[in-house]
Amino acid sequence: MTAADTTTVTIEARPAAVEQPIGHAIHLPANARRYLVEAIGTLFLVFTVGASVRSGSALAPLAIGAALMAMIYAGGHISGAHYNPAVTMAALVRRRIDIREAAGYWAAQIVGALIGAGAVLAVVPGGQSAALALSGHALMAAVVAEVLFTFALCYVVLNVATSKDHPDNSFYGLAIGFTVTAGAIAVGGVSGAAFNPAVVVAGVAMGMFSLPMLPVYVAAQIIAGTAAGMVFRALNPDDK
Repeated sequence: MTAADTTTVTIEARPAAVEQPIGHAIHLPANARRYLVEAIGTLFLVFTVGASVRSGSALAPLAIGAALMAMIYAGGHISGAHYNPAVTMAALVRRRIDIREAAGYWAAQIVGALIGAGAVLAVVPGGQSAALALSGHALMAAVVAEVLFTFALCYVVLNVATSKDHPDNSFYGLAIGFTVTAGAIAVGGVSGAAFNPAVVVAGVAMGMFSLPMLPVYVAAQIIAGTAAGMVFRALNPDDK
């Protein structure tokens, strides 16, 4: 042979090992995830309210504000962490969500609140205090207190969690949680410091509020949320 034999060797790359997923991933629609987060957050807020109040804890305002803050940080990136139909109303008026989304949020919040109330009744022994039933001047004072601090809560939520001037901040949960804590300390003895229609519904179920208080408080809180949304739009005309 006058030429060297040439041997061509072809090396085929082995395919990389494919990791097999453990179990099956759960893919929920975006709206379903939002509503589930709203139900969970409202559940734990109501459970904290009911457990701390029924047990007579002097630290109830701090516990409630802290629970709300924690749930806001946990679910804010998914649903906006309203956990409150009045806040949802404010977001609707502010045009952050539409009416169809708002209806889903309201339903999820009420369901979560009732589950939380049921958990309180099952776990925490009932106290000796009677359901809050107000009339006359005491009722008017309570309504004013609920309007003021529900407005404050909704106003703070819109400004720290939905404003384009604060697109990415770490203080929104603290601001919202401490607003509730401040309100509970300031007017807890006046109105019961609900600031939340879902809490009022759950409070009636837990025996904390009398049934006639329900429509009065809910109307006051929804009006306050609507007013907060309108004020936000007036102060931030370019924030769509």
